[in-house]
Amino acid sequence: MSDAVELKSLIGGDWREGAGAAIESTNPARPGEVVARGRAVLPADVDDAFAAARAAAPAWAATPLHARGEVLARAAAIIDANAEAWGAELTAEEGKTLAEGIGEVRRAAAVLRYQAEAGNREQGSVFASPRAGEQILVTHKPLGVVGVVTPFNFPIAIPAWKIAPALVYGNTVVWKPASAVPLLAYRLASALHDAGLPAGVLNLVLGGSALGDAIVDHAELDGLTFTGSTGVGRSLAGRVAARGVPMQAEMGGKNASVVLADADLDLAAEQVLFGAFRSTGQKCTATSRLVLDEAIAEDFLDRLRALLKNWRVGDPSSPASDMGPVVSERAASDIAASVMQAVEGGARVVLGGEAPEGAFLAPTLLEMPAGAAGEENLAWNEEFFGPVLSIRRVSGVREAFEVANHGDLGLSCAVFTRDIATALSAVDGIDVGMLHVNSESAGADPHVPFGGAKRSGYGPKEQGLAAREFFTHTTTVYLRG
Repeated sequence: MSDAVELKSLIGGDWREGAGAAIESTNPARPGEVVARGRAVLPADVDDAFAAARAAAPAWAATPLHARGEVLARAAAIIDANAEAWGAELTAEEGKTLAEGIGEVRRAAAVLRYQAEAGNREQGSVFASPRAGEQILVTHKPLGVVGVVTPFNFPIAIPAWKIAPALVYGNTVVWKPASAVPLLAYRLASALHDAGLPAGVLNLVLGGSALGDAIVDHAELDGLTFTGSTGVGRSLAGRVAARGVPMQAEMGGKNASVVLADADLDLAAEQVLFGAFRSTGQKCTATSRLVLDEAIAEDFLDRLRALLKNWRVGDPSSPASDMGPVVSERAASDIAASVMQAVEGGARVVLGGEAPEGAFLAPTLLEMPAGAAGEENLAWNEEFFGPVLSIRRVSGVREAFEVANHGDLGLSCAVFTRDIATALSAVDGIDVGMLHVNSESAGADPHVPFGGAKRSGYGPKEQGLAAREFFTHTTTVYLRG
């Protein structure tokens, strides 16, 4: 990239230059390259954002649903028109490959287009009344002012799938993106602003964690949607619950791919590779556990290692690269230290390798020791959020499902089998929010629910029609003439 983009926050319809600390978004592949710069706003500016959102809320809620959808549709067209340029900026800012960056921008547009059609779907229910001359209606109303706190790993797609339903169902928004990825947040806010979103309906505040705290603890907050770690999410849930504020959270994942003895091993090896190492493993739905039936374990690992020999780690802006860096050198250092700790705990390195200096890491396969030591190993239980895949061998379907269910996270799982009865038993036997049969554990479509079971999720699911369940509350109307 050439000149750094100048960043501003959006408050009350005006682009505001912050008076806080300097913001510099740097390229993790080339840390000396500044992608975007600006200044953070202050917690007092968050007060202004909430005041603007509260003032805009009545008129926006009264705007016909179809008209709200038209704004999202226009924003989607703006995003699509800029997909290649903004995708290149995403790659430079966050580190995923150029194809993945452009694909993510286009996914954000697809999310907005899906939610833009909300006015063409049913909006309530009619029930029979036991009383003559009466009907019972169930209608949906917006929560009010919603706080949105989003992570670094999908800097435009995750905000889109939170903000689009919030807006289309009549809420106003105060949004703080992860401080590592302000540029794509600025681009999404710009698209919605340029599409004609009224002043104060969307407010973007750029800066550090103090702004997130100011949103979470704000007296004007009517609902909070968050994506991030389980520890942070549960802490936030406690804070808002004490005030009766509803919260939706998508949190950690330690997702397994289960390869059974009857699996198509070529398909499974390809899909496990994609699930574990696309986006450098920085997906909440990434495959970070591999459960192998011992009957096919060596054969499968030979195939996976053969694929990884041609897996190229390098500059994510180059079409020759399959995998870029993690988001920062600090993240790379933390992941490498965790791998070393897992090895000290008995894990065996099945595949490692050299990577370019800085924030780059090589794909790493770690086989867990047998028995309790494997079950307790750091690499089997902790979310490294990088290109590290932990392996355990099992005997048969029952043990495979037990091992896949281990722990208190239940976001996503993939099962590879040719047997329909086994696939159906996985639906009941594996406790996750999303189950893939013969495809990678990662992935999300805008028209179906997204979210986890156990401690991976909190509150209603995201995306699809499920999004309405969080961003609205119901009113039961007893209607009599």
